[in-house]
Amino acid sequence: MWLIVLEALLAGALLLFFVWWTMFSGRRGGEPPPGPGDDEAPPRDPPPR
Repeated sequence: MWLIVLEALLAGALLLFFVWWTMFSGRRGGEPPPGPGDDEAPPRDPPPR
């Protein structure tokens, strides 16, 4: 029984670690500044009704 609880805790800890790692492992300087033409988004179609 204790082995199952220990395994579940380890799996939860690994899940939290992977989520933390992917959230905070981005670029050190942040996102690069937008280049020419990046500020114009292509026109979007209206949502279907």
